Amino acid sequence: MNILSAKDLHLYYGDFEALRGISLDVPEHEITALIGPSGCGKSTFLRTLNRMNDLIQGVKVTGEITYRGEDIYTNSVDVTALRKQIGMVFQKPNPFPMSIFDNIAYGPRLHERLSKSALSDLVEQALRGAALWDEVKDRLKKSALSLSGGQQQRLCIARALSVSPDVLLMDEPTSALDPASTMKIEDLMGTLKQNYTVVIVTHNMQQAARISDKTAFFLNGDLVETGKTDQVFSLPKDQRTEDYITGRFG
Repeated sequence: MNILSAKDLHLYYGDFEALRGISLDVPEHEITALIGPSGCGKSTFLRTLNRMNDLIQGVKVTGEITYRGEDIYTNSVDVTALRKQIGMVFQKPNPFPMSIFDNIAYGPRLHERLSKSALSDLVEQALRGAALWDEVKDRLKKSALSLSGGQQQRLCIARALSVSPDVLLMDEPTSALDPASTMKIEDLMGTLKQNYTVVIVTHNMQQAARISDKTAFFLNGDLVETGKTDQVFSLPKDQRTEDYITGRFG
């Protein structure tokens, strides 16, 4: 079952065509990895999935992206509600300059009125979901900026989980982290896909091979190849995919 589908998607920054006719399905409860060299369109594509590109001036999108069968680019779509369902975790951890508790409670407080105990339960649940609860449960009132880089990134994942999304978009979530923190986040993603759908942009091909179920290879704004990760890495259909995976370019 596909939760998101792009059909003949084109995106322009002014006159520059950054995405050229992308058609890609994202299966539910799987990890889909977007790989390719810098500037190939993978982060741009990721941001079309929850309309983050709307925030950039001069962007034009044509084609279609459906989420659970509904076109997300129609005027009737509530973009705030869409971004609640399709959350985003960025490359660099970006905790708010407030307590660990308030970072997680921020989204739920915006969307609904909760009692103190319900909010506390929700914060605990989100931190457990991001495998961070045991490390921070005794310092929830401390500043989130006091956490290590790896903990801050898991806090940002917990913050995204706190509003009960369907899909998590991750834009190179481990590129700023050390190997031990990277491993924790990779392990976490394997657990998250039981309850969420994950789409990850990664430069690290070993990471894509380790954690993803499906891989899509982007090059110069084109989607060159997509398929089950094992197949894309072991028997790529396109010579350009093989050249990239074997390190001949990129």
